[in-house]
Amino acid sequence: MLKRKSHKIDSSIGNAYSFLSLAIIVCVCLFIILTTIYFGRQAISLHFLSTEPNPSALDAASGGILTPMIGTILLTLIGIMIAVPFALATAIYLRFYSKKGIFLSLVKSAVNILSGIPTVVVALFALVIFTQPMFAFLSAKIEGVEGSNMAYGKSFLVAGVTMAIMILPFVIKSMEEVLKTVPESYIHGSLALGATKWQTISKVVLPSARSGIATGIILGMGRIVGDTAIVWLTLGGTLRMTGNQPWYLPGNFWSTLVNTGSTLTTYIYYTSPAGEGNSLEVAFGAAIVLIAIIILLNLAATFIAGIGELKHE
Repeated sequence: MLKRKSHKIDSSIGNAYSFLSLAIIVCVCLFIILTTIYFGRQAISLHFLSTEPNPSALDAASGGILTPMIGTILLTLIGIMIAVPFALATAIYLRFYSKKGIFLSLVKSAVNILSGIPTVVVALFALVIFTQPMFAFLSAKIEGVEGSNMAYGKSFLVAGVTMAIMILPFVIKSMEEVLKTVPESYIHGSLALGATKWQTISKVVLPSARSGIATGIILGMGRIVGDTAIVWLTLGGTLRMTGNQPWYLPGNFWSTLVNTGSTLTTYIYYTSPAGEGNSLEVAFGAAIVLIAIIILLNLAATFIAGIGELKHE
């Protein structure tokens, strides 16, 4: 009897602790969202969302967040398009082709170490590498300095490559775990019918895991959207696009990619008192849009994961 009572007490304490932890997390999340909405709601308008930023000490004359929003989307697409092929290939190798040994241990250690490196260190690494003359095609060349052939090292392409490096270990682990969820019976059945290993992977495994792969991609996009250090150091702090104008013309697209710009995170830093500005309401308005994008990405990931579970059932 005493043991049963002790187990019931332990169970009650465990349930209470779990509920309290959940409540604290939800409350903190809601507090951040509601505080952001409270301070930034007045800044949200069609004009705010559809006009370019205008550096000004006055909130009313500071313009909108059109180019930072476009910059966020553009940088996210570049980063995820570079990261996904390498991440998927690595995940396939780790799941189906790797053999126990020193090389496998080195690969897994490299992935784990890379995932733990601070983003500002990754950004500093990118600045050292992409300012070298051989990478000048990714950004503008430094002009006006006699005898220098160094590259500027800041552009959407440079920031996109750096973002891909940053999210690579996260996406690799996500995809590797997804590939492990494909039932072994599917794989053995395909091989028993005479299919090669690669045919089994491409025709059976990947289609079965596509919802989980898509979820990993979307979560990786969320990591890119929310980063600041890499954007600030490898994209620059210019609020507007600095390539050939108008930046949105097809003929100026490459110029836009190899020049600097901004995202919502750098815009928030630039306009907030915590950074270089004093436009609190404008910064919170941009933060609302940023949070909305992150929430939509997470909802999309949840929805895709739910579709995958229904198909397995």
